[in-house]
Amino acid sequence: MRRDLISIDDSARLVDQVQSAIARKTPLRIRGGDSKAHIGRPVQGDEIDTRPHRGIVSYDPSELVITARAGTPLAEVNAILDEAGQMLPCEPPTFGDAATIGGVVASGLSGPRRPWAGSVRDFLLGCRIVTGEGRHLRFGGQVMKNVAGYDVSRLMSGSFGCLGLITEVSLKVLPKPRETTCLSLALEASEAMRELASWRKAALPVSGACHVDGRLHVRLEGGTGSVLAAVDRIGAEHHDAQFWSDLREQALPFFSDERALWRLSLPNDTPLIDLPGDVMFDWGGAQRWLKSDANADVIRGIAGAAGGHATCFTPGASADPFHPLSGALMRFHRQLKQRLDPHGVFNPGRMYADY
Repeated sequence: MRRDLISIDDSARLVDQVQSAIARKTPLRIRGGDSKAHIGRPVQGDEIDTRPHRGIVSYDPSELVITARAGTPLAEVNAILDEAGQMLPCEPPTFGDAATIGGVVASGLSGPRRPWAGSVRDFLLGCRIVTGEGRHLRFGGQVMKNVAGYDVSRLMSGSFGCLGLITEVSLKVLPKPRETTCLSLALEASEAMRELASWRKAALPVSGACHVDGRLHVRLEGGTGSVLAAVDRIGAEHHDAQFWSDLREQALPFFSDERALWRLSLPNDTPLIDLPGDVMFDWGGAQRWLKSDANADVIRGIAGAAGGHATCFTPGASADPFHPLSGALMRFHRQLKQRLDPHGVFNPGRMYADY
């Protein structure tokens, strides 16, 4: 393990601040690096900062597990894994240098590799959280394993801090692929979808597939033989691997358009659909980024009809950034919030007005 990484256990302060907020009935706005503060509704409350609570708790490359405190910068986690030839397979975005590992789990955002490797939730083995009753508990295999049959640690992924304050996470990691090759083909979107379908049937080692500006970008990863065989079959020109970092970090020219940015999450087999604006598809078509001035109800109606949902990533462009839930799902969310955060102190209203 690198010896120059800062390691500070600041959990006592976090617990005290939560307990004080409960006693005063004061809401808390959880923050780490604030790199994803633009996603969701604004939160009014006292700020509780996880960044001082940081450091690698344990990491043995032979065990393929890393445990880190929530305020640990994602860049530090990636650096220590890189030294051992390993990686976070879900490829979470950083959106700058400030992102923390706690924010990675709380947001649940994954990068271009997600359909082929898995999501943040899939690699989350356990976590420690300060609960809405001011208790500091460990979930995921040691104590308090579940609540009403649910794996609490995985519930934290994508909860945007609404269910509890994450203080520590344990994540499964994997070795970096032995071979990586990036290709680019000039194809229309419909042609790209057909090619991707044929490559799936052929089990090519695809780990990234994005169509933008009339080109299909493909990343191949795996053993040398399988990657070279796939390159021969596809027969495309090579391109810079930087494309995939820029895609993950929303640094491609597509994202610079001033119109609102929408993320549509759709079933894997969704065909091309008419969307009101400029479209880039990622995840082989399962994730579609849309730049549009269209009304939120129009965009969500299209996404819903296709069996998916739409999230607005541009602050202020939609009063409800997250896709509205059905009545049954909202009741479930309220019950879960009541169980884990009975006093409603954690990020109230971040995802939904009454949640």
